[in-house]
Amino acid sequence: MASTSITAPAPAAAAPTQPRNRMSRRRWMLEIGWRHVVGVAAVVYAGFPLVYVVSAALTENGTLLGSNRLFAVLSGANFDKLNDTYFWTWMGNTLFIATTTGVGTVLMGAAAAYAFSRFRFAGRRTGLTSLLVIQMFPQLLAFVAIFLLLLGLGNAVPVLGLNSKVALICVYLGGALGVNTFLLYGFFNTIPRELDEAAKIDGATHTQIYWTIILRLVAPMLAVVGLLSFITTFGEFIIARIVLQSESNWTVAVGLFGWVSSQYDKNWGLFAAGAVIAAVPVLALFLYLQKYIVGGLTAGSVKG
Repeated sequence: MASTSITAPAPAAAAPTQPRNRMSRRRWMLEIGWRHVVGVAAVVYAGFPLVYVVSAALTENGTLLGSNRLFAVLSGANFDKLNDTYFWTWMGNTLFIATTTGVGTVLMGAAAAYAFSRFRFAGRRTGLTSLLVIQMFPQLLAFVAIFLLLLGLGNAVPVLGLNSKVALICVYLGGALGVNTFLLYGFFNTIPRELDEAAKIDGATHTQIYWTIILRLVAPMLAVVGLLSFITTFGEFIIARIVLQSESNWTVAVGLFGWVSSQYDKNWGLFAAGAVIAAVPVLALFLYLQKYIVGGLTAGSVKG
């Protein structure tokens, strides 16, 4: 009987590789490219005023109108002149007020938010509603009341009267308490209550739970609240101008305005130099804490 040989089937010929369909230039521009154009335009729009101010700061006896030729003349004379003014005193006042306000806002807001989130007491809902309603009124309505209140307090307690940095800090703390309490309240609600119950079973008190567990878990949001409070206070002008009356107690915003508020003598060069230096602490703190901003603001909006 003849043996039949089984031959293996020949391997199929490899299919020719199809060239990858490249997106046409017109389609890429319509779907993706326009985003780059908008991004570059936004960067130029936001960055040009900064470049313009830096150019004015580096121009001796420069004005904002005389800085059309950017960086045509470079000089550090304006920065040297700052040493003959109250600028560094204003910087110290501003950093003290902004830092104290930021820390106080975080501590007060976190304590209030923890109480509203974890405890059930009479007036809880009314308190939350009152904080929300008060924040709806513009701060402009409170300027006269703040002035009269500090004027009266100054007669009894001078440290809480007009021309006092402590009084200004108290005003800032009271104004920021409502909105920051709501931000932290939403964030506290995202933390499971089972953590509190487990800690209580282990014998922890409310104080230990608050300081050792809760505050560590809400650290991103605390950083966001502190950063926003610091930036807002650092550049605030109207309330600081009303409360602080002597030049040695002014903040940077009030002092820089004083250099350009005169009708006949506008020191734009000093103003630009001071503005550049004043932007450094805010920029440094923002870059250091920027990793907390998006995560902190979005996490508190999951639960209300």
